[in-house]
Amino acid sequence: MGEYKAEKEAFVSGMTGSSITHINLISLVALAAVALYASIRTRLPPSYAIGFLSSWALLVLPMLLAMTLFASHPIYLVILLLIPTALLLRIPKAETGTPLPSSQPPSPSVHAHVHRPSVRIQPLPALTTYRAHMMLMTVLAILAVDFPIFPRSLAKCETFGVSLMDLGVGSFVFSQGIVSAIPLIRDAGYITAPAWPKLLEVTKKSLPIIGLGLIRVLLVKGTEYPEHETEYGRHWNFFITLALLPIIQVMLHPLLLRLPISFVGVIIGIAQQIALSHFALKEYVLTAPRTSLISANKEGLVSLLGYLAIHLLGLSAGTLILPPSPSFFARRLRTLASHRNRNTSKTKTKKRRNSDPVVPEPEKEKEKEFNSDLGAPRQRGKTATELCAYAIVWWASLGLTRLLKVDGTWGAEGGVSRRMVNLPYILWVAGFNTSFLLAYMVVLDIGIFASPQPRSPQHLKPGNKTLALSVEPQLQLPPAPPDSAQDNPPRLLALINQYGLLIFLLANVLTGLVNVTIPTMYTGDFWALGILGGYAGVVGAVPWVAAGWRGKGEREE
Repeated sequence: MGEYKAEKEAFVSGMTGSSITHINLISLVALAAVALYASIRTRLPPSYAIGFLSSWALLVLPMLLAMTLFASHPIYLVILLLIPTALLLRIPKAETGTPLPSSQPPSPSVHAHVHRPSVRIQPLPALTTYRAHMMLMTVLAILAVDFPIFPRSLAKCETFGVSLMDLGVGSFVFSQGIVSAIPLIRDAGYITAPAWPKLLEVTKKSLPIIGLGLIRVLLVKGTEYPEHETEYGRHWNFFITLALLPIIQVMLHPLLLRLPISFVGVIIGIAQQIALSHFALKEYVLTAPRTSLISANKEGLVSLLGYLAIHLLGLSAGTLILPPSPSFFARRLRTLASHRNRNTSKTKTKKRRNSDPVVPEPEKEKEKEFNSDLGAPRQRGKTATELCAYAIVWWASLGLTRLLKVDGTWGAEGGVSRRMVNLPYILWVAGFNTSFLLAYMVVLDIGIFASPQPRSPQHLKPGNKTLALSVEPQLQLPPAPPDSAQDNPPRLLALINQYGLLIFLLANVLTGLVNVTIPTMYTGDFWALGILGGYAGVVGAVPWVAAGWRGKGEREE
């Protein structure tokens, strides 16, 4: 066992990666696959349901093939998927009934419950599809990397370089940042609320992930499971990083209230790079012996600041794409600043009996108008334009770091480093995720699944005093309904996104079981592909079956 463990660790160590173009082409397979699915879906009658096997073959299998059989030339697989897509798009869409908007005023019962009725944000299928594909790419790669059929160039790089698995780690953090914007949009006062209650709430939510991290440490150490210390350290792991980032973000709320979130993320990324290049932090990570608890986990500790920058850049993207308008959050911050300035000037002349700040009535009405905007039709064109601008900035900045040789000449000895999460890595992750999120939005929401935007009913228009004075809506971001008429997002991807934590835990357990029962590094390509196919089938079937059981239980009730 000890000899095989050493061989296995050597099998996944010392990698120098691939190229950004190669990784983009592999990732493009997922986009081409969902485009093919969307083309088929929109040409079928709405009453026809695409089953699990067909969904799996169209959406999951291409991703598995992209990182195994077609890994060397993923462009061929992209072309194979795009040819039938292009042919299908020449066929007119199947007719679907369009419900007419109601001209009736809101029910009086709405005004009877004046406290906090719920307003559901417009579904965001592109985000659901993007997150599901990111999850699939991650869970497929964590097992595939143990087989020779998975190219070594796609495995995590030792120190410098770019690879598919290096990108997956950063994408997970970026995606976490996107959904962390939900509380900021749901509650106008969340960002200005007292820190301690927020910290306690976020820490409570992070405890299960911290627990998973600790359990993983015990299992790895107790079973002599092959491990790679230069990833995060001797005891640190990715679960711990994911758990700490939301807590640190809450501590930064006073700063985020006054400065743009993306600006703070960039400043933190630059600070990380300065520490690495000019304060010997890079030399510490690469050469310091593991003689204490801190030095034993130096990669995890040093990379935390860089991952925080990625998290904040994802948070910034979330404030653009989650509300109906990309300017919504910025306008809300300006309103809060106006409230704060007015309250400060008034408290100098008059003491209030209540310790909580009281917002003047006109400002209250204006804030309610902002809240009512959450139910407005989504401005997809403006959101896409904003994402495009950010993507250009991140890619251009990445090119500038390469031109200036930040952290050395790109290659095995310098450039992008996931191990230290340096500035080039931060910009690469931000550029990739922003670009592909934009691509999903353009191809699916604006392109294939495009439908006329519903006009806002008169009683929901911003500025309507009846609504503003009687209703104070709350934002919810439910999973996009997988059984919608258009099937956007695809049902399988919607369920994978909905059961993401369960799938991630299941994938880690199955990966461990396969590795302790099969000498994966000596397995031939035929059997490896069979095992990976079965594994991918289980990963997709579990949320599908779980949703079926849940739906059956709800119908019986």
